[in-house]
Amino acid sequence: MSVSVVPEVAIAIVDYRNSVDAAAIVALLDAYARDPMGGGTPLAEDVRERLVPALAEQPGAFTLIARVAGEPAGLANCFTGFSTFAARPLVNIHDIAVLPQYRSKGVGRALLNAVAQEAHARGACKITLEVLSGNEPAIAAYRQAGFVQYGLDPAMGTAQFWERKLP
Repeated sequence: MSVSVVPEVAIAIVDYRNSVDAAAIVALLDAYARDPMGGGTPLAEDVRERLVPALAEQPGAFTLIARVAGEPAGLANCFTGFSTFAARPLVNIHDIAVLPQYRSKGVGRALLNAVAQEAHARGACKITLEVLSGNEPAIAAYRQAGFVQYGLDPAMGTAQFWERKLP
């Protein structure tokens, strides 16, 4: 597979109070939600309205937006957590998305590198993320970026991501 790299990818941590950044977060996350890997359903209107103010209220939350020629191309919504085994912070990439026209052009790789730089600056011991088992392009990108399935003892297997929805 040939990869053409976009010439200039600018990545910055957004200011949740900035209306341009806020609009970009909502638009990018909505595009991701509409994608089959994001569930195939647009964000509900109330979520669109609450999203950025709610992110701003979360301690340790940060969002990186990748822009190509000034246009939003991708984002990473991240949250700082804590590793009890390392007694240090960790960074979880909760959402990472690249608009279809920018995929396989280095935007995702640039976002992952920027998250790693920010995680390092925050003293984090690791970066975590979840990925759907059928999302082979993302899995390949994460492996290339140094991610592996989490496990402590190979005899016990690797971690699984489970959820319990609450009313």
